[in-house]
Amino acid sequence: MNVKLAFTPVSRNPVDLLAVVLDETATVHEIDDVLLAGHVERAGAAFRDKTLKREYFATLPEGAKAKAVVVYWSPHLKSWNLWENVKTFTARALRLARDYRLPHVGLLLNTKEAAALVGKAVEGAVLGSYSFDKYKQEKDEFFAKEAALTIFAHPDHQADAEARRARYLWVSENVNRARSLINEPGDVVTPETIAAEAGEVARELDLEIEVLDPAALKAKGYAGILRVAAGSAHPGRMVILRHVPKKGSRETIALVGKGITFDSGGISLKPGDKMWEMKGDMAGAAAVLYAMRALGKIRPDMKVVGVLCCAENLPDANAQRPGDIFTAKNGKSVMVDNTDAEGRLVLLDGFARAGEEGATHLVDIATLTGAVVRALGPSVAGVMGTDRDLVRRVVRSGENQGEPFWELPLVEEYKESLKTPYADLNNIAAGGLAGAITAGLFLREFVPDGVAWAHLDIAGPMFKDKEWKYYDAGAIGFGLKTLVDLCERFRDPLP
Repeated sequence: MNVKLAFTPVSRNPVDLLAVVLDETATVHEIDDVLLAGHVERAGAAFRDKTLKREYFATLPEGAKAKAVVVYWSPHLKSWNLWENVKTFTARALRLARDYRLPHVGLLLNTKEAAALVGKAVEGAVLGSYSFDKYKQEKDEFFAKEAALTIFAHPDHQADAEARRARYLWVSENVNRARSLINEPGDVVTPETIAAEAGEVARELDLEIEVLDPAALKAKGYAGILRVAAGSAHPGRMVILRHVPKKGSRETIALVGKGITFDSGGISLKPGDKMWEMKGDMAGAAAVLYAMRALGKIRPDMKVVGVLCCAENLPDANAQRPGDIFTAKNGKSVMVDNTDAEGRLVLLDGFARAGEEGATHLVDIATLTGAVVRALGPSVAGVMGTDRDLVRRVVRSGENQGEPFWELPLVEEYKESLKTPYADLNNIAAGGLAGAITAGLFLREFVPDGVAWAHLDIAGPMFKDKEWKYYDAGAIGFGLKTLVDLCERFRDPLP
């Protein structure tokens, strides 16, 4: 998506479609063209009188500074703040331009008040123009080959606007890469595929990388990935990516991603309905992989380690069985009561590696439980952990980036439900209640001593059945923006 900035008046920059956002509390546009200003004023009056329920759209006479104008009313989107609404309206304006074949779109954010919104509009444009059409015979290449967005910004904020444009273009590109990896079929994306892609990322951004194949996993005592991958023809992999700052860092943040490239449930087979969505059970690993790519250019002043725990969970003759027992690297034995509770088994290897990497803070991200979807629905992720400040930082970063997290408690008495006579822990709680919380309690048993930990369960917003905000249907790369923001602003004081 071609996104440009302009710091001159609208009258000097003709466009095909001019987009304006109106808000009750902020003025984010200035118009020096009488015809365009008149349309915007009429739209505002109709919005305030509640006689216009959707956007205002008008075509303009020949010779006007725009062929058409569209005006959006931020209070129509009551669920989100102005930042999120600007992203959404930017995406809607571009889709409207596609439908009417108006390739040059202008967006007015040219007041001082709107300076902080420039990056958000860039994000809305890049994420809103994404589509996964690789396997379609007919493709609409409007956004790839024709469309251009010019964001009108205030001339006093040129340097800031340029910096925001660059940052949000880069991070949004990585979100779209994660979306494509998640959207690919399970026969295309395997543990080996993710490891190969990680190698490309490491070479491109000068990150350190280490890839552990089954022999290395066995030699180092990482049993979880091996057990989950035992039923697949595609062997498991652990991938470690490192960003090491030039100066020493007292903090090391480990980002650990669940990378189940397809989850059939194993011997504890899932129902067939919508099983195809389980190609996205590696969304946590995708978020970590491309967060590391983003951070490779942003270069935060602290060490960040990304650990991808990758396996395919299939039920062949070699697959682990319900009732099997293995010993994790920290010495605790686990009985596999249900082979469909496999994500936590690969993550425990990632936790062990995070400790070996010297992590002071550990954040895992996983499409871990259906229970979190039942608790929080399809648009909010769950977060829980052992360190109050780390959890607050995750929630703050999510709010900064339009990715909502809700904290769930680690209820101590529920730990009883993980007991079994046969091992130190059962991999799933008896009774089936509070599944998201008991999964968190299980993971907590494998957090290295002295390490602050937060667990992100993104099973709800991993995938969308239809258009949502500025996202098209399909994978949305949820969590990546939060991880990047967390590492960028980790030392910012908490309120």
